[in-house]
Amino acid sequence: MSVLTAGPSRSDLVADAALALLAERGMRGLTHRAVDEAAGLPQGSTSNLARTRQALLELAVRRLAEREARVLALHEMPDPRAGTGSLADALALATHRALTRNRELTLARYELALEATRRPELRAYFDATGARFREQLAALVTGMGSTDPARHTLSLIAWADGLMFSCVAGSFGAEVPSLEEVRAGLRELLDGMLGA
Repeated sequence: MSVLTAGPSRSDLVADAALALLAERGMRGLTHRAVDEAAGLPQGSTSNLARTRQALLELAVRRLAEREARVLALHEMPDPRAGTGSLADALALATHRALTRNRELTLARYELALEATRRPELRAYFDATGARFREQLAALVTGMGSTDPARHTLSLIAWADGLMFSCVAGSFGAEVPSLEEVRAGLRELLDGMLGA
């Protein structure tokens, strides 16, 4: 007896095609017609799911959040009692995955983040989808004894985002640090913040 597994929903197929186009062609390359072609769907399929550009962008942001949650593996984050070494290990693994196996997803995120600076309605949607990770990270640093969890959370996110941007789209674009190098940088940052 064979077990049938459902493929991705049409909504996910469209959103995944949109993210791939963003990474490959940038914001200008994201059109309803291009998404239909990239997803292998009949013309008009994307418009049926997302009538406006804003709706298409929101669909892409929602799917980005789902896929990045798997990359970041929030369920793998350690118990705060495990100490800064465990948090550095978990964050390093998530950051390194974003730099290597999920580089295109990271590029798409930067395209969407920049577009959100020009579209307030997208900015609100984009920020809301990232709140889950920020809240969990704040809870972790609080549990580790942070004296200023909001500032420490911002520092950790800024460090990881800065590293990813530099290595994916910036001046270090041809160089990807090893997992050990990412871990060492995070450990230095965490030790300095939390006094470990």
